[in-house]
Amino acid sequence: MLNSGKYLVVIAGPTAVGKTDVAIKLAKEWKTEIISSDSRQFYKEMSIGTAKPDKQQLSEVKHHFIGQLSIHDYYNVSRFENEALELLEGLFEQHSLIFMVGGSGLYIDAVCRGIDDFPDPEPEYRNYLKGIYLDEGIEKLQEMLFGLDPEYFATVDINNPNRLLRALEVCHVTGKKFSELRLNNSKLRNFQIIKLGLNIPRPELYGRIELRVDQMIDTGLVEEVRSLLPFRHLNALNTVGYKEIFDYLDSEITIEQATTNIKTSTRRYAKRQLTWFNRTDEYKWFDPTQLNEITNYLTENCK
Repeated sequence: MLNSGKYLVVIAGPTAVGKTDVAIKLAKEWKTEIISSDSRQFYKEMSIGTAKPDKQQLSEVKHHFIGQLSIHDYYNVSRFENEALELLEGLFEQHSLIFMVGGSGLYIDAVCRGIDDFPDPEPEYRNYLKGIYLDEGIEKLQEMLFGLDPEYFATVDINNPNRLLRALEVCHVTGKKFSELRLNNSKLRNFQIIKLGLNIPRPELYGRIELRVDQMIDTGLVEEVRSLLPFRHLNALNTVGYKEIFDYLDSEITIEQATTNIKTSTRRYAKRQLTWFNRTDEYKWFDPTQLNEITNYLTENCK
């Protein structure tokens, strides 16, 4: 039975829009806690390049799922779903409203509506696929997936190696098409869900992205990535901000070009995030400066 007195409030939106600041202000007002749904911030070794909340921000409000994993740990969205739901069960004993904040749409959807249960990969086969990716590139993974599951190939972001690897792993372990196993049936939750989206005009967003990237470089992104060089083959490090600095450390490009490439890749990522969130009408959109309007909206809808 739905417990109408418990609310999970999602705060989503593109990178650099200001989700963290808004969430902290709201969480302090409601005297509650924050669950991060930014999958890049799960890893303790990755801080500057993932724009984790800083020590001051973390001290203001209790955060969960920030730096709880190592880049060497295997993790997937199904585990996040289970762990987040278990955490929510305990948090709702103390709070009637919890905030979940982030830009990883798949992880948000997992908690809100569920994700189909897939088997864990076989380590040997995962290593085999990684070797193919490193030796032959993403095109080979695309070719393999098209041969095994053309239906899923037609819908997946074929430039996302993690998505390709996971689909190939599931096809291998189950002997079935990944698309056949993705039933996409919503699961019943015993709390209500309110989804808020934050967005600003595109030129302003891009300006924030450029400023954030410059600040990352100034505060030691190169040194952070250099410390992770021995582990560059890990999935967690195959992400914006790290890949470009690896190219710089390989002397393939200058630091100026690496910085430009990070800004370009981040803008593209922000556009993909907005596409994901706009595919449904479940989000109520606000400018991040509209704190009063957001507060009024929550007060009206959390009864």
